[in-house]
Amino acid sequence: MPAFGEVPEKFSFPENEESILKWWEDNDTFKESVRLSEGRPPYSFYDGPPFATGLPHYGHILAGTIKDIVCRYAHQTGHYVPRRFGWDCHGLPIEYEIDKKLGITGRDDVLKMGIDKYNAECRAIVMRYSKEWEVTVKRVGRWIDFDNDYKTMNVTFMETVWWVFKQLHDKGLVYRGFKVMPYSCPCSTPLSNFEVQQNYKEVTDPSVVCAFPILGGDGVSILAWTTTPWTLPSNLALCLHPEMEYVKVRDVASGSVYILMGKRLEMLYPELKNEKKKKEALKKFEELERFKGEKLKGLEYSPPFDYFESTRETGSFKVITGTWVTDDSGTGIVHCAPAFGEEDYKACISNGVVRKGQKLVCPLDANGRFTDEVPEFQGRFVKDADKEIIKLLKEKGRIVASEPYRHSYPFCWRSDTPLIYRAVPGTFIAVETFRDQLIANNKETYWVPTFVQEKRFHNWLENARDWAVSRNRFWGTPIPMWVSDDGEEVVVIGSKEELEKRCGQSIADLHRDFIDHITLPSAEGRGQLRRVDEVFDCWFESGSMPYAQQHYPFENKEQFEQSFPADFIAEGIDQTRGWFYTLMVLSTALFNKPAFKNLICNGLVLAEDGQKMSKRKQNYPPPEEIITKYGADALRLYLINSPVVRADDLRFKEAGVKQNLRDIFLPWYHGYRLFVMGASQQEKKTGERFVPDSARAHASTNTMDRWALAAVNSLVSFMRTEMEAYRLYTVVPRLVDLVETLTNWYIRMNRDRFSGERGADHRLDSLCTLFEVLLVLCRIMAPLTPFFCELMYQNLRKVIPDAPKSIHYMMIPQAKVVTPDDEKIVYDVSMMQQLIEKGRAIRDRHKLNMRIPLKQVLVVHSSQEKLDAFKALESEVLDELNVRSVRTALVSEVPELVTLKCLPNHKKLGARFGAAYKEVQAKIRRLTHAELAGLLSSGSIAIDGDEFLQEDLLVQLEYSGPKGQWDSDPLDGGLVLLHRLPTQEMLDEAAAREVCAYVQKMRKEAGMRKEDELEIHHACPSDSPLASVLEVWGDYVCGRLGRRLLPTVLRSSRAVSLLREDKEVRLHVLEGDNIEETKQPLMLELLRGYPFVHESELTKLLPEASDREAMHNYLHCLDIATLRAKLRDTDGRLCVVLNTQSVELELGKHFSLSYTDAMQADTAV
Repeated sequence: MPAFGEVPEKFSFPENEESILKWWEDNDTFKESVRLSEGRPPYSFYDGPPFATGLPHYGHILAGTIKDIVCRYAHQTGHYVPRRFGWDCHGLPIEYEIDKKLGITGRDDVLKMGIDKYNAECRAIVMRYSKEWEVTVKRVGRWIDFDNDYKTMNVTFMETVWWVFKQLHDKGLVYRGFKVMPYSCPCSTPLSNFEVQQNYKEVTDPSVVCAFPILGGDGVSILAWTTTPWTLPSNLALCLHPEMEYVKVRDVASGSVYILMGKRLEMLYPELKNEKKKKEALKKFEELERFKGEKLKGLEYSPPFDYFESTRETGSFKVITGTWVTDDSGTGIVHCAPAFGEEDYKACISNGVVRKGQKLVCPLDANGRFTDEVPEFQGRFVKDADKEIIKLLKEKGRIVASEPYRHSYPFCWRSDTPLIYRAVPGTFIAVETFRDQLIANNKETYWVPTFVQEKRFHNWLENARDWAVSRNRFWGTPIPMWVSDDGEEVVVIGSKEELEKRCGQSIADLHRDFIDHITLPSAEGRGQLRRVDEVFDCWFESGSMPYAQQHYPFENKEQFEQSFPADFIAEGIDQTRGWFYTLMVLSTALFNKPAFKNLICNGLVLAEDGQKMSKRKQNYPPPEEIITKYGADALRLYLINSPVVRADDLRFKEAGVKQNLRDIFLPWYHGYRLFVMGASQQEKKTGERFVPDSARAHASTNTMDRWALAAVNSLVSFMRTEMEAYRLYTVVPRLVDLVETLTNWYIRMNRDRFSGERGADHRLDSLCTLFEVLLVLCRIMAPLTPFFCELMYQNLRKVIPDAPKSIHYMMIPQAKVVTPDDEKIVYDVSMMQQLIEKGRAIRDRHKLNMRIPLKQVLVVHSSQEKLDAFKALESEVLDELNVRSVRTALVSEVPELVTLKCLPNHKKLGARFGAAYKEVQAKIRRLTHAELAGLLSSGSIAIDGDEFLQEDLLVQLEYSGPKGQWDSDPLDGGLVLLHRLPTQEMLDEAAAREVCAYVQKMRKEAGMRKEDELEIHHACPSDSPLASVLEVWGDYVCGRLGRRLLPTVLRSSRAVSLLREDKEVRLHVLEGDNIEETKQPLMLELLRGYPFVHESELTKLLPEASDREAMHNYLHCLDIATLRAKLRDTDGRLCVVLNTQSVELELGKHFSLSYTDAMQADTAV
């Protein structure tokens, strides 16, 4: 029985992956790998939870692939690596879907419907696409536990979130208050600062300069500029910079008197910015007075609207000052609506316009619509009311200027609508109080790439603000804070059990519809305490996942403490202000340590045109389509071997995945197939099962064998070093390069050894070496390309005693000590590869295809060591460049072919010699070829006592030999010279080679293997030049094909034709120094192998013509391979019963199994 299963020539990677996937599922391979690793050192990994309300995209696949590679590598280097999938189940993404489905437009709609019914709707869609997620994640080869997943809506998860919050509260890090926050009107909730960063857009808003008449000011108005006209009805103050200079001017055209900052006069008179128009602009106004802003402090003015005139008594409608006012935009005067601007709020608080705890002027409902406090605009959404407000103010004569204003503005990341800023009551984490600890803990972590940690994330932490963790929503973890009506008594609950004890009720769930009705008795005589009407920001939940996924501290306490901080996490660069941040904030607040040790941050996957991938625009191919066409391995390698793993963006190109398949996987597969075919041929020839022998492989004296093993060992060492540092972007290119190098160099250059053409020892050495290389390659590539490595391993393991069931149960090998001999071999082969590539480039320039032999390649260099490297692999160079000889020469030995050109470093030498440099230059120009060659060889030269190094004198080699015969290319400080004029004999050999190539291609098209028995017939005009070439080169063709080309006159009428094709063969004729090309017709036919009968001997044995005819028919019905095997057992004798008569035929006497055998028997056919 053959050692290996057959490896078909035609192969579908996607179909193979489906079968491997089924094999994994049938054998529960992932969970078995985790079970087998129990007891090893633990390696902890946190998986950031996605929402299951949408389908996975390339960003998810990329991050998942990075996580999978690192976790597989950790497992294969001796660690226990449990991996749990998680789901983000709460928050705006789910609620927004339900709001669209049910037509809900505001908070009141939910309350009318009932929170219990609303939450039931949310719960129903949370896991809408969970099955699709699981299918996709598994299909891309990611191993992670879906059966033991965590969900943020599970009671155990929510209970730990409560515990986290109570810990923060007990540490004094929680407070209730008003804060001006980015606010999503459709979602009726504030957003955190890091959520805002996710969706900025360029928009055009109306901007106006509004006049605020000073009370008792004789018609003088203060001018303020705003891009949010909708905030003007809520104006309570005007703020100026106390130290900056302001100016009072009279507008010549209108006679109106205005006050604005002196540096901002261009806001009213834009021509001041234009030097050519400035003089005319100065005539448009009369400057009356200049003064510091402090002078106007306390002045009262008339607001644009009188809706809140009653607040004048408490300090509104006065001029206040603040150093935060800038001189780079507007009028240098800020209109303050404290409910709608953070700086406005701070300025009004500090100047006594409003007081902490006081109800703010905020005439908006939860959906951003004006209330009845502003009757003219009641029910209007604020952004929609801008035009009407401007119109009304123009009618009042308050608008001095208006124009569109283009700027970047934040939009809600979920509803994709413009945010507003408004003061909202909420629950906050006092992040600013432990900002220094955050920065210190960040330094304790390791990021790839480091610039994200040291710049982007560090800068974000330096400016960390208090975190608003409350959301005015329904489907989320309720904030466990019960408060008295006067707000003075606060109780924070830290567990389900604690709440049950306090309220005396059994609680089945922790969502709002299960606990909102619960009140707690006051311990201070303040009546009943009621829960605050808020839920947690879902980022608070995902930041709590290290603890909540294990229901810490209620369960798994020891397990959690052993695995915290996580050894590894990974997500996209957008999470620097999201999950990475919330993990760091909560772990620092709880334990004063980071939540993770190592982090890989990937960039974004964009559409091919550089835009964001969009289903609406259909500007990218769906992931499932790519996987179906090319396979998951090809997609994984494409994503990982790209700038995106260095946090750069990737423009996704389907052609890149296809190229991976063509350039990496197909050559790799065919190299593996070549090994299996070679081992199978050896088994057929020797009758012995192939047994890998690592010792034999490492004892091989063949340079290419030693190089292949040394290259793989070097990669193992490199991979271990780089993967320990999480630098996938250095590892993956080297792995891919090794695969390409092995297939394009080692395997291709050793085909004749694998097939046995160079003897049994060579075949066994090369097969043992290739087996060793393929197995190590499987082991180190398994984390990256898990499907294909499993496929190969399942075949290779058949000859490995006690082999693990899966490649993913095997460990990454330890690198062997690199010896000086190994280093030399790697260096020699590198030199050889450069030489061959340069030689091929010269051939391409002169359109000399590789089938045309050439006379010589000459390498000229100043280093004998490098010349020795080229000579060490002379036989390989002869074959690969198809040249008759390889010659090396030192520069000093071939002055007739090479000129040395000396280029002084003028800047350096000029500074060194000063005025004497002209004389030095003359001496340099007089240096001889031998002297310059000595400089190249030794690295220095002395000229009249002055020493010059190679950095002083750059020496270039240029070919200066006979024109027409040679061409050259530079090579690592030397020259490659290729003799480019072939002889006529060489050109004829090229034609013979082309015929051989046609036959080999036809063999492949006919589905024939190399060992299959066949005959080759041909036909061409007998007087053609091609016929003459084939006659002269017949033995050469026979040697390459293992069969002689037979004329069609020898074709048996009984032969079975496999494939017949008409070809054109290129013939070249040398005309002086030129090569003329013609094309000659040639018919080629492949026939199934058949016996050749020796008629004279058969006639002696069977005189009757009818008997001989019957014998012919019988012999042609036999399978040659089967007959050959049978004759080995019968010493070449074949007994045939013919018409009841037993006849014995003798191989070599009465018949031969091929024409070649017949010719060797020296018998007429």
